[in-house]
Amino acid sequence: MHVLIATDGSQQSLDAAAYLRSFADPSSITSVAVLAVVSPLAAVPFANEAEGGGDSLEDISFRRSAERATAAMADELRGWAREVTTHVYGGSPSSEIVKAAREMGSGLIVIASSSSRTEAVLMGSVAHRVMSHAPCPVLVVRPQDKVRRARRG
Repeated sequence: MHVLIATDGSQQSLDAAAYLRSFADPSSITSVAVLAVVSPLAAVPFANEAEGGGDSLEDISFRRSAERATAAMADELRGWAREVTTHVYGGSPSSEIVKAAREMGSGLIVIASSSSRTEAVLMGSVAHRVMSHAPCPVLVVRPQDKVRRARRG
């Protein structure tokens, strides 16, 4: 099975990849594609928590930051998956993730969710839009602190 993992460079994205590793049998996964999508209308740099950030304003490059984020996630998956590739697309994140999943013949999309239910209703979320239009199952991984709070409440 081909797995597409979407990243926005956040720690939640790395946690989603780690969650997949925690339960999936790597022998059933033929390849993994790590995808970052840079929005052409972005007003802030691509998140790059995996690398620790630190770019100066002069060095900010959305694409370069996205490339570093996909490389960091790919490094985490090498040795676990047989084949790991990285991709950086430009456009609407949800649309490009769905399009990539179709083109790559993905059997699973893994994506982190960091929005609250209210944010999803008011603005929509990338994870929600991907779930609504994906050609395959979608694993949405919520941040650990939100999962713990939901279990207690």
